[in-house]
Amino acid sequence: MDVIQLIIPASDQRRLIQGSTYKSWTFQRTEVDIDVFTLPFKIRPAQAQLPPQLNSNFNAAVYVGRRIDLYNYRWKSVTPTFDVRRLQSRGFGYGLFAGIGSVSINEFVTRSPIGIEYEGVVLNAGIATIYDARIFNIGLALGVDQLLDRNRQRWIYQQKPWFGVLFGLNLN
Repeated sequence: MDVIQLIIPASDQRRLIQGSTYKSWTFQRTEVDIDVFTLPFKIRPAQAQLPPQLNSNFNAAVYVGRRIDLYNYRWKSVTPTFDVRRLQSRGFGYGLFAGIGSVSINEFVTRSPIGIEYEGVVLNAGIATIYDARIFNIGLALGVDQLLDRNRQRWIYQQKPWFGVLFGLNLN
């Protein structure tokens, strides 16, 4: 008869469990998650006369949040007399992020003509949800940008919400 040894880390207790008892188990682990990610695009809602915008400028951020990993341990029958153990895992997270990016600054996105067109530097911050896709993370973000130069008072997107898709790497 096949058995599995269950170790409880908090107390270092060990239990042997018979195969018939553990045909399918689900475990959960929660931890602090630290990631870096990029936002390949942001969707900015309409402002004044400007329709909604899809921006693909550079954006990178650090994410700190809560991660929940779900594990499913089960037996899969290969033949009537032979079973194979299978462990599947999925990770989900939610948290806060802060980062840096660039935005196009021109007469269309400022409240008054500025006479030049350039890439402005922004700090961005917000909330995100993440799905662990094994090699990398994907997710959705809701954030705001803060333009760092003298045109921040004129910029129509200053501290206005945007939505984005993120891709990242797990650092822990």
